[in-house]
Amino acid sequence: MPQENDIRITGASENNLKKISLSVPKKKITVFTGVSGSGKSSLCLDTIAAESRRELNETFPSFVQQYLPKYGRPEVERIENLPVTIVIDQKKPAGNTRSTVGTYTDIYSLLRLLFSRVGQPFIGYSDSFSFNHPAGKCGRCDGIGTVTELDIHKLVDFDKCLNDEDVIHFPTFTTGAWRWKRYAYSGLFDLNKKIRDYSEEELNMFLYSPQIRLKNPPSNWPKSAKFEGMFPRMYRSIITTKEGKRQQKVLDTMVSTFLCPECRGTRVNERVRSCRINGKNIAEVVDMHIPEAIAFVEGISDPLAADIRRELLKRLGALREIGLGYLSLSRGTSTLSGGEAQRIKIAKYIHSALTDMAYVLDEPSVGLHPKDIDRLKKSLFRLRDHGNTILIVEHHREIIAMADHVVDMGPMAGRFGGEIMFEGDYPSLVASDTITGRMLRARSGLKENVRKPTGFFPIRGASLHNLKQVDVDLPLGVLTVVAGVAGSGKSSLMEHFQNVCREEIVSIQQKDIGINLRSTPATYLDISDAIRNLFAKANKVSNQWFSFNSKGACPACQGKGIIVSEMAFMESIETVCELCGGSRYSREALQYRYRGKTIADVMGMTVNEAAEFFAEEDFLPRLQSMQRVGLGYLHLNQAMTTLSGGELQRVKLASELGRRGSIFILDEPTSGLHLDDIRKLMILFNQMVDAGNSLFLVEHSLDVMKEADYVIEVGPGGGNLGGQLLFAGTPREMLDCEASVTRPYMQESLAGKENG
Repeated sequence: MPQENDIRITGASENNLKKISLSVPKKKITVFTGVSGSGKSSLCLDTIAAESRRELNETFPSFVQQYLPKYGRPEVERIENLPVTIVIDQKKPAGNTRSTVGTYTDIYSLLRLLFSRVGQPFIGYSDSFSFNHPAGKCGRCDGIGTVTELDIHKLVDFDKCLNDEDVIHFPTFTTGAWRWKRYAYSGLFDLNKKIRDYSEEELNMFLYSPQIRLKNPPSNWPKSAKFEGMFPRMYRSIITTKEGKRQQKVLDTMVSTFLCPECRGTRVNERVRSCRINGKNIAEVVDMHIPEAIAFVEGISDPLAADIRRELLKRLGALREIGLGYLSLSRGTSTLSGGEAQRIKIAKYIHSALTDMAYVLDEPSVGLHPKDIDRLKKSLFRLRDHGNTILIVEHHREIIAMADHVVDMGPMAGRFGGEIMFEGDYPSLVASDTITGRMLRARSGLKENVRKPTGFFPIRGASLHNLKQVDVDLPLGVLTVVAGVAGSGKSSLMEHFQNVCREEIVSIQQKDIGINLRSTPATYLDISDAIRNLFAKANKVSNQWFSFNSKGACPACQGKGIIVSEMAFMESIETVCELCGGSRYSREALQYRYRGKTIADVMGMTVNEAAEFFAEEDFLPRLQSMQRVGLGYLHLNQAMTTLSGGELQRVKLASELGRRGSIFILDEPTSGLHLDDIRKLMILFNQMVDAGNSLFLVEHSLDVMKEADYVIEVGPGGGNLGGQLLFAGTPREMLDCEASVTRPYMQESLAGKENG
């Protein structure tokens, strides 16, 4: 029964929500379920969390508010009893080369304090141990741990003069380009003299000069410009900037990055490394995996370290408890998966003194083996029992089962969703007639007729990353699941496979597929031109009127649909363009119609709607490929930047469905998918194998493993506790493998089928 102090939402209509009203119990765990696109995130994140953050920001003085992110008022009539909300999402911490697990969790700050207090010999205070401080960082690599070296002979052709074509091999330095002019117009060099013939002074000036103002420059030299040598200019304005990332392929031909030979990747200088506690310096401690670091801290008995020791053990223990024991504190945050980043955030809050908070988690089970999920559940129970409200958007059986309260959204995706199909406890959900209830009841057994491999690819002595000389025969022509706990070496094994296999392997990761604000499903499917041509032909005008990158663009947002406000030291803020309402098109473009629809109407359709509308067009199969991977609910004009890693991965998969006889590696393809969507995806995977392809799925889902022809398990633990082959064979054979970490969970799942 609803309680008086519940969070009460009335008339929520954000995105596809159908003016829904509900009560969410406080100090309980509520899980929001439903098929992909049903409205879970619209309710939990875009309504409840967004309103809480908006109202919290309004409590600050107006001077402070100008520096805070601007949250629009969600489409909801009223929300009552709303607590302060913290969103624990899967966005990585603002990644830079200086951010590590240790710095992000503040554990490194405590270690610096510890070594400054009890380390011997005494070398200075806390800052002296920082790789971001002049006193502590390695002078050779500037505290980054790696050295980047530019091969100047691959950048500059020394057999040419500055007047020759292609003397400098980089786009913005080509002959006549503005950066080329910074050398040609300086008056310092003979433009017809080969660079190899420069005097020592000229060559030093050309290659190494710091930024200087020229005393008597030629008249065509820009008044405000400074001269700078090739090396410092490349390092300052290209190699370490966004321009360098855009030109990565060019840079890779002339730049090499390797471990700093002076600090051996530790980031700190020799003086810092000389200070030790029980024989270990701070660099050696941060390289330890979490359990080793805990043992090191426990071994410190100096009374001066008592309070720091207690706090360190608390924070390190939280990381171990949540299943991140395989990480080291020196691990760069940019190398973490979304799930790992999210669990680090949870670990930060477990011991927080704050109470009566609401924590919103978006699919915390992503990337987790059933054993890891047990640890995650314990952490979430601790967070709740501290007096907090936990709201979780989730598809995983075990996370749904831990809920005190469940809200099931549906019935389908997009405009066919946005309704509450069920509210209540987990047993009642399982007994209900919703899609989620039916799927939770319908536990599958093991696949009866597994395919026989058409051959095997032998792997011998694999030792990449944490792999320990693994020997395994990888089956071809079948559906194989590569299993194991987080950090056990699954992805390393597949990476080694790609390195040694001579055949082309289609590897579909959850990383970006070259997306930006202007890329949409329509542009990725390459159907935008065809649609624009239909409009142009029907209206007898140029097809440029129907492009938001050309004549048809909204003048206010230049066709982006949003206004991006750069916030200097904070993340940029995006707001929907008020002039076009996010449609991206100008009023002039919207006066033209095709079959009664404007270009914005058509591009605003979902893939499912577009497949019906364009049923007679020759690009229909491209839309159908998106439907086959379960993405029919996406809008044609949806910015790819709004898609999850799992959705981006399936978009990429859609473009590869026509292949025959290929080897595919997919990294956790079921992440973010409802049980019913997983069922549909498995039908597609089986069709791909039947078409002659070999599939390797790096996966944790027991539902997927039961459908596999073959399972390869790596483990038993994560990091240095993993990297061994535990099992290779059919799912049924795994039930007899005592070394398998997955076996008890598989047995439990099959037992659930009997009493489900």
